[in-house]
Amino acid sequence: MPILSEPPRPDKTGPGQWMDPDAMPGTVFTVGGEMDTPGRFELDFHRHRKAQLLLFLRGVLTCEIDDGFWIVPPHSALWIPGETLHAIKVAGVLEGYVAFIDPAVTAHLPSTCCTLSATPLLRELLIRSASLPELYPEGGLESHLVALLLGEIAAAPVGNLHLPMPTDKRLRKIVDGMMANPADRGTIETWAKRAGLSERTLSRLLAQQTGMSFGRWRQQLSIMLALQGMAKGLSIQQVAANLGYESTASFVTMFRKALGVSPGRYMAERHARSVR
Repeated sequence: MPILSEPPRPDKTGPGQWMDPDAMPGTVFTVGGEMDTPGRFELDFHRHRKAQLLLFLRGVLTCEIDDGFWIVPPHSALWIPGETLHAIKVAGVLEGYVAFIDPAVTAHLPSTCCTLSATPLLRELLIRSASLPELYPEGGLESHLVALLLGEIAAAPVGNLHLPMPTDKRLRKIVDGMMANPADRGTIETWAKRAGLSERTLSRLLAQQTGMSFGRWRQQLSIMLALQGMAKGLSIQQVAANLGYESTASFVTMFRKALGVSPGRYMAERHARSVR
């Protein structure tokens, strides 16, 4: 397949046309795309029979399903099982690859949506698979490459860039408010009043639907938004300010306690792994 220079649109024909992944032949069908100027690409909630693996080398990917939300920085991959209702957004200067995988060969692959650590081998296999013809002969070199790709997906470590999402409409109102204005450091009492809930009810519902306390859930959201900001090139100081921290030091302390390393070290290690 060619590398697309713009996202596919349902109303367009020819290069960059909309593709139904379930109609494409082969065990694995991969398409690549790149845009050299900053942009934004969104697909509202949809599902397809085939599973998909998304890897962006440039740009930040976000994905939402009914009960989960992922922010995936460059050089991490996102796995979405077949028939999963999901919405995706990609922002920035974009370069990425998406592999659609027939459910007949996904038995040993993750059964739930998750991020995967993209090894250099996984990245190169995915890029190489994007150059395969739509119909490639079974049993040849192309089939061996696809088998290697599937094996590398199965072996990839699962990441921790997941945020459980509540389904209660009142809690989703709180989620929307936090994501729209992450610098708002309102207390649990403040957010409960805005949603028309008691503090106790908010805590109980959030624990039931996400398995997290209010403070732990908001911390995880802050970490994911921080990774998104740093992946876009923002400084640690800018990220801390955007998240409403009174000082950069307090943000760095929170980040280190949660992930075991400072924000700068985390991003440096990710970059080092991506170029090995």
